[in-house]
Amino acid sequence: MNALGYHLLIEFEGVDNQLLDDHKKISELLINAAVYAKATVVESVFHRFNPYGVSGVVVIAESHLSIHTWPEYGYAAIDVFTCGDDVDPSKCYEYLLKEMAPRKYRKELKKRGVGAVNSKRRIE
Repeated sequence: MNALGYHLLIEFEGVDNQLLDDHKKISELLINAAVYAKATVVESVFHRFNPYGVSGVVVIAESHLSIHTWPEYGYAAIDVFTCGDDVDPSKCYEYLLKEMAPRKYRKELKKRGVGAVNSKRRIE
């Protein structure tokens, strides 16, 4: 790997409104996505907003997964950031795509820390 990690940006549109407002189900989906990708789940926190919407994060030993939902628009923004070579962020995407069944979706993969890896500077 010539980067410190990979950051997968995911946008789902046309997702069931009730699903996007169910903080317990959203929590379950993100944790299961991490497990499906063979990540090591450390901790998670999810919050349901009033009147609607969920935000949450699953901290994994390899970095994190996060989600923000807008049930009123059927929209979810999801980030999957993984470090190292052992966890494949596309596995998280595959799982969430199947389980959340959006009508439209986009994803973009970014390499993170490319300059840091190529730098000779290290913490001593």
